[in-house]
Amino acid sequence: MLIAACGAAWALSPMVHAADGAQMPGPAFPDFKSAAEVKQACDTGLSGARMRLKSLEGVGASPTWLAQYDVFYSWVEDVHGPVEFIRNVHPDQKVRDAAEACELRWQDFLTSVGQSAKLYRAAKASPAADDIDREALRVTLEGFEDSGVGLKPLDQLRAKRLANRISELGQQFDKNVRDSKTRLAFKPADLIGVPEQVLKAARRDPRGRLLLGLDYPTYFPVMEHAESAATREKMWRAKMNEGGPANLKLLGEIARLRRDYARLFGFDSYADFQLRRNMAKSIANAQRFLGDVKQAVTQGEQRDLAALREAKGRQLGVPADKINLQRWDVAFYTERLRKERFTVDQESFRAYFPPQESLRFVMRIAETMLGIRFTPVQARLWHPEAQAYAVSDAASGDPMASLIVDLYPRDGKYGHAAVWSYRSGSTLTHRLPQAALVVNFDRKGLTLEELDTLLHEFGHALHADLSMTRYALNAGTNTQHDFVEAPSQMLEDWVFDKKVLRLFQEVCPACTPVPDELIEKARAAREFTKGSLTARQHLYASFDLALHGPDAPEPMALWRRMEGETPLGHVPGTMFPAGFSHVAGGYGAGYYGYLWSLVVAMDLRTAFADDRLSPVVGKRYRDTVLSQGGQRPPEQLVKDFLGRDMSPKAFFDYLAR
Repeated sequence: MLIAACGAAWALSPMVHAADGAQMPGPAFPDFKSAAEVKQACDTGLSGARMRLKSLEGVGASPTWLAQYDVFYSWVEDVHGPVEFIRNVHPDQKVRDAAEACELRWQDFLTSVGQSAKLYRAAKASPAADDIDREALRVTLEGFEDSGVGLKPLDQLRAKRLANRISELGQQFDKNVRDSKTRLAFKPADLIGVPEQVLKAARRDPRGRLLLGLDYPTYFPVMEHAESAATREKMWRAKMNEGGPANLKLLGEIARLRRDYARLFGFDSYADFQLRRNMAKSIANAQRFLGDVKQAVTQGEQRDLAALREAKGRQLGVPADKINLQRWDVAFYTERLRKERFTVDQESFRAYFPPQESLRFVMRIAETMLGIRFTPVQARLWHPEAQAYAVSDAASGDPMASLIVDLYPRDGKYGHAAVWSYRSGSTLTHRLPQAALVVNFDRKGLTLEELDTLLHEFGHALHADLSMTRYALNAGTNTQHDFVEAPSQMLEDWVFDKKVLRLFQEVCPACTPVPDELIEKARAAREFTKGSLTARQHLYASFDLALHGPDAPEPMALWRRMEGETPLGHVPGTMFPAGFSHVAGGYGAGYYGYLWSLVVAMDLRTAFADDRLSPVVGKRYRDTVLSQGGQRPPEQLVKDFLGRDMSPKAFFDYLAR
């Protein structure tokens, strides 16, 4: 997942010392020790931003207006970014709370910028030197228009209030999930089959019961391996109820306010408002695409579920047609069938993929393909385990970017996997990009699926850090939203390639190589349940679009109906939308983009069919796609790379085979 916060970054320090003593550019992250320091940074940043906004509003249209606006945009990134980002990772809740309060103030300011008639008039009247300028001006003007610059004064005020309230509600939604301290108590006998490392890491209550949280390194091993159906059900229900009734109420209000916001601009729904700026262009096109996906996966989903019922029936000694397959059975019997059919146990991969070495492995993939280098640098960050790296060009040694990585789970930390593209690069001002990759992995090692997740997120980081755009506002992941997942999804296939995995021995000679036959089995096992997994993504995307339709329905009623129409139905008492942070946040009316981007990603992969590590193809990919950010339309980027128009053939062939 990508979280590209609007105007979020901090400045590069001139130099920090690399681990090998070399001088490398690196991140200078503010060492926030208290909520008071956060507030001071917020006050100072906003004061400076207002002063610079006033100065920029005094500048009229000119051939240099866009460059001046981009300098303002970049300055806002540098002062806004540390505070916006730190609320997701800082170990001190008081610091996180202060950062959240500051973020609401920044939201109010940024809305004011978007409604500045002076800036809009200057942008509209400024000439464009070439296609890159024209694209930058188009995006800039659309941003002003979508903020309400063209509305009547009273509607402008209404739009600002709605935008601020939506941000406040979305922040509270995330906070309710992130700060949850849910711990479920289990007797040791309840956890038969659960990997030993999960049990050893668990705390115990006064009665000797093991206390398990809902973090990924705990949740998935329990769901995949606990022999007790009651244990799996207890764990699954708790996960499906994250956020609780309070978040259902918040999500409903968010959807209604988004609809009201869209209607200020003459649109029936928020989905219509949002999609007109995306590759899909309209909700009708997105729904047509989702319909094609549904048709392609229906039979596969039915086959998958039939196989799972049969597996459960064999275990219980009951005919498959008498089996009631529950949602908390799916992960368990999927894993069991993978072992039976393919002799693949995801837990067994942890011995091959230690976390730190796994990080170096994905870096080595990028170094081999793309002609870059990652060098660790010393930096004082928000937590002792967070790490900083300088990115440089391998041929010239020139500095290119910085990357910060936070690998392990802890209380109060963002609980999923994401990249914050918080500093945008600019060749015009020689500004280097930065990104932060945040995941939550088991310290004992990664499964192959988790290594796949790491590479996905690393793809976002590469998209951000290898950007070489003229303007920061077009840099990196500042692209159309239904394209932004493509560069990360493209790399998901790489960990199933035996040649790629041999790179692991370059970064960890002492690590035992994964046997080739095990990778072949894992690739075959991956094909199993692709129908049901894709169908689930289809449900999420369809729910999101319906939630942001003209009537903005009550989320739980909508989910109950839509999930109830699926083969496994809806489980009463569960409220999945209460934890669906994507939809409450930046992926609202855009979750379909995961499937849409996957079409693009699979098409991009075709260029690497002969050699996924090809430095020749990799260099072309870096130059024509990654370096271009959003300064050219996605369709043009794909055509420049592949030498032809984009095609959905690879995606639908994958679903059909």
